[in-house]
Amino acid sequence: MTAPASLTHSTRRHTTHYLELGPVDGPLMVFLHGWPELGLIWRAQLEAFAADGWRCVAPDMRGYGGSSAPGAVDAYTQEQIVADMVELHDHLGGTPAVWVGHDWGSVVVGSLVSHEPRRCRGVVFVSVPYFPLGNTLRTLVPLVDRAIYPVDQYPDGQWDYFRYYNTHFASAVADLDADTASSLASIYRRANPAIMTEPAANASVTRKGGRFGDAHQAPPTAPDPSLWPADDFNVLVQSFEARGFRAPCAWYVNDDANTAYAERAVDHGRLTLPVLFVNGVYDPMNSINGNRLGDPMREACDDLTVTDLTGAHWLPVECKVDLVRALRSWLRQKELAPRYP
Repeated sequence: MTAPASLTHSTRRHTTHYLELGPVDGPLMVFLHGWPELGLIWRAQLEAFAADGWRCVAPDMRGYGGSSAPGAVDAYTQEQIVADMVELHDHLGGTPAVWVGHDWGSVVVGSLVSHEPRRCRGVVFVSVPYFPLGNTLRTLVPLVDRAIYPVDQYPDGQWDYFRYYNTHFASAVADLDADTASSLASIYRRANPAIMTEPAANASVTRKGGRFGDAHQAPPTAPDPSLWPADDFNVLVQSFEARGFRAPCAWYVNDDANTAYAERAVDHGRLTLPVLFVNGVYDPMNSINGNRLGDPMREACDDLTVTDLTGAHWLPVECKVDLVRALRSWLRQKELAPRYP
């Protein structure tokens, strides 16, 4: 398989670096990454679907990799990020695409399809479900499973780390930047089924005084080569060493603007086109099994398919083959890829 092309599109307001692979006349599939990732996290999926005849594109999102990284934290609202994707989509020809998102990339896909539905043939949310009122603390906290997170001990449930960004932003960023390679290696870990009935580590960030507690930096941690290939992980580390975590973390601190934007969505954010949610069974933060986290998505989607994968949160790299298989099955079922038998 030929390596993805590394390309850049610039307008007066933004520059987007993106990877592209597959025939330029193939149906368009756009893969959006989340925190703390790059478009490169989709390498396995780009290769698989390009081989199937899709034109596959994976941008570095605002604040990441080779894309623009404005200094102001209020530059990282969903409205601004969707505008980036609209400009990129126009540059790619503007034909309706299948949009696939992971983590915050899922949030952007939801924002895009709910404001710009004509750009979408179908949408896929990986790991993070769709929240029509926005991926904000005011949406997430009421959905917390209080059997695991008693309100007196964990008022924000597993979203305590999200709150910490809003109350101690500079400290949160400094802790991650203190040892970039170990921070990233400690974040990208495989599933641990044993912890699913226990409070997630992210629920105790405030009481620990930060993600890494008193140390204020990640412990020395070796990357898991079964997740990121070594060369790709090195690219990831080099990108974060060059630019730091500040811009990626700024995505978390725009709740008011993101709520206001969500309230302006077409048809109150209701989705009528085909939607796939790929759920990580062992994702202690985002699994929708046995809790209410998936309820807003179920209520807002007319044509929703849910597929479970036996991984944790980092499904594009932890469940590379199974994620491709799940997407292919759904594309065939919804007749979004006529070439599939």
